[in-house]
Amino acid sequence: MLSRLALRRTFTATAFNPYKVTVLGACGGIGQPLSLLMKLNDKVTDLRLYDIKNAKGVATDLSHIPTNSVVTGFSPEQPDGLSNALKDADVVVIPAGVPRKPGMTRDDLFNINAGIVLDLAKAAAKSAPDACILVISNPVNSTVPIVSEVFKKLGVYNPKKLFGVTTLDSIRASRFVSELANTDPTGEKISVVGGHSGITIIPLLSQSQSANALSKEQKEQLIHRIQFGGDEVVKAKNGAGSATLSMAQAGAKFANAVLNGLAGKEGVLEPSFVDSPLFKKDGIEFFASPVRLGKDGIQEILDIGKLSPEEEELLNECKDSLKKNIDKGIKFVDSKHL
Repeated sequence: MLSRLALRRTFTATAFNPYKVTVLGACGGIGQPLSLLMKLNDKVTDLRLYDIKNAKGVATDLSHIPTNSVVTGFSPEQPDGLSNALKDADVVVIPAGVPRKPGMTRDDLFNINAGIVLDLAKAAAKSAPDACILVISNPVNSTVPIVSEVFKKLGVYNPKKLFGVTTLDSIRASRFVSELANTDPTGEKISVVGGHSGITIIPLLSQSQSANALSKEQKEQLIHRIQFGGDEVVKAKNGAGSATLSMAQAGAKFANAVLNGLAGKEGVLEPSFVDSPLFKKDGIEFFASPVRLGKDGIQEILDIGKLSPEEEELLNECKDSLKKNIDKGIKFVDSKHL
């Protein structure tokens, strides 16, 4: 008969799944709180933090928190710092890049962040080709296609393991609806589909009982607020940053869902901007919709369901912009002749 200690060890060994998670851009406004949240995640036993500076300091700081994970910092100054940070990772989260500032256009953001994401994608393709890649770096509508093209050109692309993190749109929608409907925000589940910027963000309010009960004027204002919630934060911070804390929470929430899927948990469903068949007939290679997560990444891409006439109109408006955003990312990689 097994002792209590042996039983406990047996249970721990069978119930616990250790995972290696790498955060690229771990010392930025999103990266630090995101890294903290991943340190607190009991499924993460090996947490690697990479940034161009101060990664060792942030890693040392987090390492003092008593959770079941080892934290290591990596930088370009170390020999093979980036490749060692990525080696054999199960999940790679990419918040690297510059935040949006007042007056900065999406084109401005693209011109800076596209090159950063491309270089990180090349490193991930070589050192962690089987990892789930979670892209937070904006503009997501273009950076996710950049990663896909890099992986394709290097012969390691797996569409089931590439995700654009759009969770922030969903959690904003839940919060904003609850404020208007006077409901518990933790109980609101608003489906948001399309892309991850401006008019490409489509909140499906008709599929929510709370939101559907709002007036037409309230719905119109709500849709605009969800689509441009990032601008609200940039303006409120007065040039001191963009949505960092809420984005970190959204990123950690999605990363946890991916880890749950890898661990074999059933019924893990989250929205994400992925290589999708839903609108390929319209020339749109990527689209955000609910995806079922599993041991191999994406298990199933769900349809967006029935739309109201107003939402059909939003979808039509979204498609042209979304296609242009995606094409921009693909053309950027093509121009680099990898």
